[in-house]
Amino acid sequence: MTDRNDLGGRWSRRTLLGAGMCAAVLPTAALADLRIEITGVGANQTPIVICPFMGGEDAPENVADVVGADLTRSGSFRVMAPKSVPTLGNDESLRTALADAAAAGAVALVVGTANVLANGTWDLRMSVYEISTGEVVDSHGIAAQPDQLRMAAHRFADRLYTRYTGEGPMFASRLAYVAQLGRRHYELIITECDGANPRTALRSTEPIISPAWSPEGARIAYVSFEHKKPVVYVHELATGVRRAVANFPGNNSAPAFSPDGRQLAIALSRDGLTQIYLINVDGGNLRRFTRSYGIDTEPTFSADGKWIYFTSDRGGTPQIYRQPVAGGAAERITFGSNYAISPAVSPDGKRIAYVSRLEGRFRLAVMDLSNAQDLLVTHTERDESPAFAPNGRFLVYATEENGRGVLGTCSADARLTTRLVGDGDIREPAWGPVIY
Repeated sequence: MTDRNDLGGRWSRRTLLGAGMCAAVLPTAALADLRIEITGVGANQTPIVICPFMGGEDAPENVADVVGADLTRSGSFRVMAPKSVPTLGNDESLRTALADAAAAGAVALVVGTANVLANGTWDLRMSVYEISTGEVVDSHGIAAQPDQLRMAAHRFADRLYTRYTGEGPMFASRLAYVAQLGRRHYELIITECDGANPRTALRSTEPIISPAWSPEGARIAYVSFEHKKPVVYVHELATGVRRAVANFPGNNSAPAFSPDGRQLAIALSRDGLTQIYLINVDGGNLRRFTRSYGIDTEPTFSADGKWIYFTSDRGGTPQIYRQPVAGGAAERITFGSNYAISPAVSPDGKRIAYVSRLEGRFRLAVMDLSNAQDLLVTHTERDESPAFAPNGRFLVYATEENGRGVLGTCSADARLTTRLVGDGDIREPAWGPVIY
């Protein structure tokens, strides 16, 4: 088995070869938003009319458009433009807008206001009218600085999504990924969950792989090759301060935060074959977790912190195992594939996603842990690095399109897929938590 950081060929985690390393801050042009391409729809779509936010004409972001795009991308909504827009304080215009929405078959009408205050803060308010009754069924206000208007819109979208689907929020979250923008130009990039507002957290002349979010979303752990070997870092996003927490002899790889954010599970080869260890986020209190005669790598915690799932070839071929954090024997989880790697555990702990090799194709599979049933959720051939959305409804992953790395998202039921295409060769995605 190839450890995801025992690298060979391309620079992705599955196949990258490390070379001579030296980190550097590199000049770069402004990053462009990722472009979204949607394929397929959800099983059931809720028809909804979203009106432009009154007073928001001069706002730096169109809040209503962001809300509508989020809901459309989920595949669970059919977002319609209003035939008529109600005027603030005009009951007759509201009745007309409700009647128009009813005629269009909508179940809800969303109206909002956007007002800038004297200190530059935007006061945003959203009201949701049930078409059948004409009554307000939800009302919510958010105060946001100009550069936070899109995130405020994501929060509004989350409220609507949760109300009409019963599922948890996911839009007010961020993605991390790595882009190769030149032969020796790598960037760790943070964006909103729709690929907008990309910001570079780290630039290097050498590869960066395996980013992993802390549970509160303030830190990123990753592997950097800037010191002629893979080293695990923890990076404070707000300050840019980072700490090397695993720089032992051999391979230091595959970091994953515990649910309380106090420790990392990592893969180390310091004692020979790559095995899994636990270490505090400050680099202290290292202790070995697995003991096998194979390669154990790619650890990830369950949301309740009771299990660590990982990839191991101890049985002869790479498969997914889990082992109790409190102590006990490892048990094999995957049996439907002769090659299974890169586990990701859903936030509710009921499913795992992993990469399965079938007939030479690497595809994403989702397993229901209650009955061990697998579902292939992608149709591409070189998928890697799956990560669940905060609500477990979607996954983000890396794949290839026309020989170039792109990001994909798919619903866990395989009904909806999207592509997030941007500059360079894009790999190594990680989906962060919801920001409240």
